Amino acid sequence: MARILALDYGTKRTGVAVTDELQIIASGLTTVPTEDLMNFLKEYLTAEKVELVLVGEPKQRDGNHSQVEEHIQKFLEVYANEFPNVPVERVDERFTSKMAFQTMIDSGLKKKQRQNKALVDEISATIILQDYLNRK
Repeated sequence: MARILALDYGTKRTGVAVTDELQIIASGLTTVPTEDLMNFLKEYLTAEKVELVLVGEPKQRDGNHSQVEEHIQKFLEVYANEFPNVPVERVDERFTSKMAFQTMIDSGLKKKQRQNKALVDEISATIILQDYLNRK
């Protein structure tokens, strides 16, 4: 089997999580400056077998898309041209940042560590991926 990769796309940073090859466990991989995301994906998808990329779909409480969706759509166009053989699936990511922050509190991270936005993004990507695996 191949891995599943999840992206918590942001205008500044993108959190990245990945499954093991058996697609059982979701693990945080890294946080990448969004401007470097395509280069990161080229390297990663060349080195690892990935069968699916999940991209968070940011929605507001009322179900409308948030402002970052416009940026995500541009990214998805470039991605589709660059990696036509690795499909993308969108996943609702509402409340993942709040859940990530609560996870940091629950795991005993100090206040200074919880202010690390890159870590929040990575944990959010992991939550997106684990939710997907739980539903699958």
